[in-house]
Order: sequence, then structure tokens, then C-alpha cells
Amino acid sequence: MEKTLPKIFREIAQQYPEVSFQMSKVSDNRWEAISYKDAFSAVQNAAGGFLSIGVTRGEHVGLISDNRKEWQQLDLGLLSIGAIDVPRGCDATIGDLEYILSFAETKKVITENKSQVTKILSIKEKLPLIDTFITIEELENDIIAECKAQGITVYSFDQLLKAGEKFNQENPGKINAEIDKGSWDDLVSIIFTSGTTGRPKGVMLTNGNFITQLDELRERIFLKPGDRGLLVLPIWHVFERACEYVCYCQAATLCYSKPIGPILLADFKAVNPQIMPAVPRVFEAIYDGIYRNMRKTGGIVLKLFNFFVAIALLHSKIDRVLFDKTTRYGIDKRWLQWPAFVLPWLFLYPLKLLGGVLVFRKIRKLLGTGFRAGVVGGGAFPPAIDKFFWAIGIKVVEGYGLTETAPVISVRPIRKPVLGNVGVPIRGIAARVVDPETRKPLEQGKKGVLEIKGGCVMQGYYKQPELTAKVINSDGWLDTGDLARLTKHGEIVLCGRIKDTIVQLGGENVEPVPLEMKIQESRFVQTAVVVGQDQRYLAALIVPEQIEIESFAQSAGLEFKNYEALARSPEIKRLLEGEVAQRINAKNGFKSFERINKICVLPKTFEIGVELSAKNEVRRFKINELYASEIKKLFAD
Repeated sequence: MEKTLPKIFREIAQQYPEVSFQMSKVSDNRWEAISYKDAFSAVQNAAGGFLSIGVTRGEHVGLISDNRKEWQQLDLGLLSIGAIDVPRGCDATIGDLEYILSFAETKKVITENKSQVTKILSIKEKLPLIDTFITIEELENDIIAECKAQGITVYSFDQLLKAGEKFNQENPGKINAEIDKGSWDDLVSIIFTSGTTGRPKGVMLTNGNFITQLDELRERIFLKPGDRGLLVLPIWHVFERACEYVCYCQAATLCYSKPIGPILLADFKAVNPQIMPAVPRVFEAIYDGIYRNMRKTGGIVLKLFNFFVAIALLHSKIDRVLFDKTTRYGIDKRWLQWPAFVLPWLFLYPLKLLGGVLVFRKIRKLLGTGFRAGVVGGGAFPPAIDKFFWAIGIKVVEGYGLTETAPVISVRPIRKPVLGNVGVPIRGIAARVVDPETRKPLEQGKKGVLEIKGGCVMQGYYKQPELTAKVINSDGWLDTGDLARLTKHGEIVLCGRIKDTIVQLGGENVEPVPLEMKIQESRFVQTAVVVGQDQRYLAALIVPEQIEIESFAQSAGLEFKNYEALARSPEIKRLLEGEVAQRINAKNGFKSFERINKICVLPKTFEIGVELSAKNEVRRFKINELYASEIKKLFAD
């Protein structure tokens, strides 16, 4: 029998009926669990409910909601009857919803709450096909009346399940028969990209695209039945979605939290998870919080912390060299390094253990007693933060993928991670690096465009065959748009995005991401965006870290009316210029043409849906539009 996502879920529910499938918070201190058995019953009722209201196999159904237990139950209900979800989060703008729902020709839309219903009602004349809402949260009578006035029938989540329960009683075995009809190549989702480079594209993904990943990911991200994954990402995004599939195909428990510091730390304590997938900014926030608390404590505690971190970083660096835990491109010459490094390794080891007892154990305890690893994806992971977590004994493994690859291409294995890369491609996926111009494969270690081929590659962009042909060639190789190198062992080392590459007037090519990550190591910098296309030099837009800037101002005796005035002050600009110059220089491995000549300080924090995508990536085309005048001034003379 061919595998599909609903078939896998049914199989796990039969094997582990009493294991908790999901846990969600119903109050500050109380969590509620639903077993695989009960969740499968809810999925069957949802599927029956969809059939009872006229959803058909192959129909596109909008799913506008953030991550919550009902999302997975409703989605598995749709997939069980062969319907296709068109997901988006609650942060979707009215413009996003108009484009996505009209382009995908959706008639029925699942909405999380009143806010999403109101958005769609405001543009109903542009969405004439929509005739049904299924709302996860109950709506007030006046909103339901407004929906009816515009020709839209409304069902609540509970009403759908009750209708499905009745349908299933009258049609026994119907849903299982529908599940059995499903095939590997069935389209299950059209996920519109977050639009970091322009208008979103509808990525068509099949059962097979998702399931290709699950075979080996169960080895690299191993979980036991009942292990818990703490989930904080938007479920409409393909990374979170794949993480949930990795959890439930191993009978693990999905625990829903939010990427907000105090909430997340409290949930770590309450749930005691084994794993947490997240985008880099979540781990950056944990890292910043640790250092901020240490600076607040001050005194001998801060000195001990800094001392033991330095020891741990040095010992970990030596350990990686000696035991083949770092990226290599050529012949292995570790045996030549042993005489020089073995004594320092032995000398530092007891000090690192002492640091673990006195300092790092307390930090690790914040993540619970059973925490096995964090999995980071959806953007570049800053090397300094990667090395820090490695040094203090918290495993964070970096993965890589695209919406177009459902998404996982590779991820470092938890058992034996190697620093500096994102691992070898998982089984069923081939990778090669080609010359950007000739498209001929390059030798190992040479930088070029990364191409991918295998079962994870999408069917194409919905209703855009010309765009599909631009990224998938006749031999099935997908152009990822990423620059990369392949190591001696076939691991992928990412080097930037082709579209992000800045070409200066002198012809120099600059990858902005490494510069930005280095600048953002400063505790005073929240976000940095390097600019300089077709210019003589580079400049940067800097969004300061407000808490740190205000703390600096108070200690320096600076007077200010408000934060915006402080951020724009000459003193803060000089501070940030010094932070940039301290990090972007030849001593840190940067070339002379990569030096940042000027900066512009932006007091406003970047927002998701404006300057940032849903996974917190900078939308560079939007930055160029929104801050055109500031960028122009940086290159005025």
C-alpha cells in the first residue's frame, strides 16, 4: 500500500492509541492532552464533516490560522478525503488573502477567528467564489449574520465535528475508504511563499514530497513514542509542518507554545520537551537573554561566566579539530594535529567540566531535564551562537531546505553533528554545485549554485509553468538560488543567496549575510541590513536593540526625551559605528572592500509582514522600497 500522510497517521494511531498526540495550554499552569486514538477520531469526524458540506477530492480549501491543535486535526481531515489545503497564518494581510484565495480559486475557507473572517468579508466582492467559512473559534451572532448577508454559510469547528460524526454513523467505513484511495503523488498542499523577493508563488507539494524526508529524518532527529516536541513556528510555513510530521511519524507529542521569551521558558519547565524546532531568531533570543541576565547580575558571577564560556569555546574548538567535528574540504590530516592539540585538550577539559557544574548546568536546566536538541532552519544560523550552544552542552543542529523541497534537504544529525555545514542530503535527494553561467558541475570545495534532485522536489508553481521551467530543468534538477560548497564528505556549506549578492561598481561580489550576522553579534544591534548595489562602498541600515541602547544611555548619563530621539542621537550612532568597525575588519577575515563605510540608524523594529517574512527573514526588496531615501543619503557623496 502506498504511503500517504493520513495513512501514516492512521497507522501510528493504531499502534500507539493511548500516547498523547497533542498538548495545548488551556490556562497559565494547565495543559490539556489528546491521545492519538482520540485525535484520529476527531480527524475522521472532520473528514466526514467536510464531505457532508460538499468538499470534494482535489478541491482547494483555504486554511488561515496560526499553530494550534485544531489545525492539524482539520488538515488531516482534508487530506483524508483528498482535498488540498491552501494555508496561511493570521498575520496575512488583506492583500495577501485576496491574492492567495483568488489565485487558488478557493470556495471554502477555514479561519481561526473573527479577525480573519472580517478581513475576508472586507474584500468579498473580489472573492466571489467563497461560499463557506469553517471557524475554529466561535463567532458572534452579528458576524454570522453579516456572513449570511454576503452569501457565506458559517460552520464552527464543533458543528463540523458533530456533522461529521453523524455522517460517519450513516456511512460506516467511508473515511477509511477515502484514506485508502490516497496515493504518493496526490497533491496535498499549495503553499504560497512568503514573498521575500516579490509576489508569492504557489508551491505544489504532494504526499511523496513530504514523506521522502521522513525515512532518514527519523534517524537524524530521533524520537521515542511519547517524547515531546515544543512547537513555536507558524504551522502554515513548510518547516513547522515538516517538523510536526517528523514528530507524529515517531508517535511523539506535539506541544504548542509561542516564541516569546517568558512564555517559552515557562513552557520548557512545564512540558520538559526533548526537541524544539525553531528559526534562528528564537535561539538568538535565548542567547541574548542569557547574556543580558548575566550582565544584570554582574560582579563575580559575570566574571566566572565569561571565563568559563571562553574556556568552553576554546576546548570545543580543539575538540572539533581532533575528533573530526568540523567541516573539511581536503585530505584528513588530523594525525598531524594531535601532538599540538592533545595536551591543551586534556588541560582544558577539567575546567570545562567545572564550568558545566558551576554555570552551564543552570542554563541547561532552563530547557528542562530531558532536552535533546534544538533544530534550527528557515534562515542562516549565526556562527557565534552556534558555537556558544555547542560549547555549553546544548545541541542545536542546523538544517536546510526550501518551500519548493517540502522543505528538508539536509540537517546535521543529533548524534554526530559537524560544525560549519548543514549535513549531507538525506536519502532520496541528490545535490550538486554548478557554475552559475555554464551550469556545469564544479569540483568539491568550489563555490557555485546549489541544485537539488529527488523525491522532495515540488510538482511546480501553481498555474505558473513558465516560472516552474526557470527553476526545474529538463533533467529534474531544481535551482535553489543558493550559493554553496560541497565538503569532502558531501556535506552542504551554504555561502549566501544569488539574489542577495551585492555587486559593487568595481566588480566585487559581496555576500551580505555573513557581514550582517557578524554585526548582529553586538548586543546593541537587533538587525543589520547591508546595502551597496552598484556603489563604490558598502553601508548598513542598523536597527538597535532598544533595551541595550537605553541601558547604555543611562550608564553614560545621556539625556533623552524618548527612544526614537535617543536612537537618532550622535552618541548612539558613534556607538554603533564602533560596534560595526570592531567586527567588520581584516582581523576577522573580511576583505577591504567588505568594510562598512556608513550606517543609518532606524529606530523602528522590523515587523513581520512589512520588513520581515513570516519566518523572520529580511525582505530585501521591501527594505529597498521602504527605506529608499535613507539608502540614497548613505551614498549621496
